[in-house]
Amino acid sequence: MSNPYNTGLKRNPANYQPLTPLAFLERAASVFPNHVAIIHGELRRSYKDFYKRSRQLASALTTQSIGRGDAVSVMLANTPAMLEANYGVPMCGAVLHSLNTRLDPVVIAFQLDHADTKVLITDREFAEVIEKALSLASVNPLVVDYDDLEFQQSGKLLGDIEYEEFISTGDPAFDWLMPEDEWDAISVNYTSGTTGDPKGVVYHHRGAYLLAQGNAITASIKKHAVYLWTLPMFHCNGWCFPWTISAVVGTHVCLRWVRGKPIWDALADHKVTYLCGAPVVMSIILSTANEDKRDLDQQVEFFTAAAPPPEQILSDMKTAGFNVTHLYGLTETYGPSVVNDWHQEWDELELVTQAALKARQGVRYLSLEDLDVFNSETMKRVLRDGETIGEIMFRGNVVMKGYLKNEKASAEAFAGGWFHSGDLGVVHEDGYIQIKDRSKDIIISGGENISSIEIEDVLYKHPAVATAAVVAMPDDKWGETPCAFVELGEGATASHEDLNSWCRENMASFKVPRKFVFETIPKTSTGKLQKFILRQRAVELAGT
Repeated sequence: MSNPYNTGLKRNPANYQPLTPLAFLERAASVFPNHVAIIHGELRRSYKDFYKRSRQLASALTTQSIGRGDAVSVMLANTPAMLEANYGVPMCGAVLHSLNTRLDPVVIAFQLDHADTKVLITDREFAEVIEKALSLASVNPLVVDYDDLEFQQSGKLLGDIEYEEFISTGDPAFDWLMPEDEWDAISVNYTSGTTGDPKGVVYHHRGAYLLAQGNAITASIKKHAVYLWTLPMFHCNGWCFPWTISAVVGTHVCLRWVRGKPIWDALADHKVTYLCGAPVVMSIILSTANEDKRDLDQQVEFFTAAAPPPEQILSDMKTAGFNVTHLYGLTETYGPSVVNDWHQEWDELELVTQAALKARQGVRYLSLEDLDVFNSETMKRVLRDGETIGEIMFRGNVVMKGYLKNEKASAEAFAGGWFHSGDLGVVHEDGYIQIKDRSKDIIISGGENISSIEIEDVLYKHPAVATAAVVAMPDDKWGETPCAFVELGEGATASHEDLNSWCRENMASFKVPRKFVFETIPKTSTGKLQKFILRQRAVELAGT
């Protein structure tokens, strides 16, 4: 028997349109054209102008034959151009590829080639590293230089055209492209390579739309909110907040460098109500000199991910006027899709108990369909006893399309119909999950993922190193930092300074171990390094 609710009731343009976060900017510009959308130094840009310039960027890219499926890479700080790229690039059907501004030339060159970059928009501050990367890459993209006039710029021009000149060639009334299907790619973000090259995580319009709205609901973001950009916009498309803030017709306050005094000035001068960042941002806020701190009339909501903040930092942030909420997610889930949803009655508990509760990763976003901890071999859910360890898995529309040009890795990640995070955790009786270990050996330092294997590979290339093992060491400022355990070859010598210099020459500076420990590394009978013992040692060493 046919279902009458499916008979004669077909999709058509009147009742079905693909979901895309690009529509958030169009609506904001239509309803509140004169509301301040962007603050950057002395610059004030309205939603009308934000929308116009994004369309100009899309149009200018189209004149360069950029269209659906083409990658446009950007190497930009938290500036207006980065916000425009999150709209203008997909408005011409292209895919936005945001480069981590802290990466080394070799990794950047790999990403440019893998994404098959057609256009590269790059800030002059990063000219030196980009010039080296382009010399290593096979692709030969059109290079557009961004000269941020709000700040003193250094670095030479690499391309033939500057950003303002480039977008001026575009039509501000450009009839921008909706996705043909909401499953179309909107961006690609690269993960840290754990067992090889970085993987390109592909986001679609539907997921970006839903995660952006999920942020607004989860954070209870009000209309005309003021958001300070302390989170790098290159990181998971800024956790989708470039789209979230436009959805609530809020104000984006750009912050080129995350420093104490500018943060406090922005909080006070612009009445900032929301910001995001790793625990290191909290440390910067709290450690700002007293004379540079400002009195705040408003409570500020601070959303943090990565390693749980220490109890003292949570307490100090509360005293300073910040309400801290712990989030969790991965690049593969558009950034945070799990929240430590706070219960009002928990406010009556002792601070030490509150800190323990805040350290848990939490429960799923409204936009995530399912989240649980599984025995990865049996694919059965673990007991909700806070003790039985399993793998944290996700299912829903805010999980990536897959890994670009890597069907094998995609199939492994989606085995059994769930996204396998690689993170090991438990489920408490109330359904809140908590990470207990990281099976991928990823170190989260200052909100950035660092591969221990990548560091070990560099150390093994040093002529004095026989064996190397890198684990996370707790750090009050950065959350975690790399700690390297090293065995030297027979008769070989090397100091902390020697290996520190070696690493700095061969990798990005933020990945360099803060501590080198020269001792015999524990191994199993088959020669496998016993990292669980080293993790315990790192915890002990962190307290010395």
